[in-house]
This record gives sequence, C-alpha cells and structure tokens, in this order.
Amino acid sequence: MTTFELAPVGVGPAASGGACCSPLVTEPMDAGRAEQLAASFKALSDPTRLRLLSIVAKSEGEEACVCDLIEPVGLSQPTVSHHLKILATAGFLERSKRGTWAYYKLVPGALDRMSRLLADA
Repeated sequence: MTTFELAPVGVGPAASGGACCSPLVTEPMDAGRAEQLAASFKALSDPTRLRLLSIVAKSEGEEACVCDLIEPVGLSQPTVSHHLKILATAGFLERSKRGTWAYYKLVPGALDRMSRLLADA
C-alpha cells in the first residue's frame, strides 16, 4: 500500500521562490466569452437539436422547412419549433417565414466558428 505525505505549509517550490505551476503563455478566455461559448454548447448539447442541425445542414441549400423536420425527429411541430428557436438564438440557424411555414437555414460559418473556438480555448 502506498502512502503519501503532505509537505508542511511553507515548504516546497513556491515557498522557496520557485513556481509551482506552469505560467500562462497567452491570455485565458475571459468570463464573458466563456458565458457566450457555454450558451452555444448548451444549444448543441441536446441530441434532437444536433439532429435538426444536421438535417438542415444536409438539406438542399442548407435550408429546411419546419414541416420537413417533424417526421425525421418524431416530435410534434411545437417541440421542433422550440428546438429550432434555441438553435437560432444561439446563432446556428436563420429563420425566414414563407406563408404559414418557417424555414431555417444554416448560418454560414457557424459550425466552423465553434470548431475554431474549441481550438483556441
């Protein structure tokens, strides 16, 4: 059995003037940016929303009518519309209305932006 001993307070690299951690080489993400990024990831954290985003992205012109999104996910129109609204609010989809139906289009570069943010995080 392995035992570990704790060093007394005031003993160790930090106490002797050495750094206990690696220094930052660039500025970390600020709190506001972290909140914004977390909201985007929260919008993508639901499996239904990921499927809807995928369906829209794979549709002709990267655009789909709500009426074409109900059956593939097996949910009611109000529920699908709710999920689409969350994706639109998060900046992944744009909404346009044609007659009685709403159409959703992938925002150009939205998914690439998330990928870059992850790389830079």
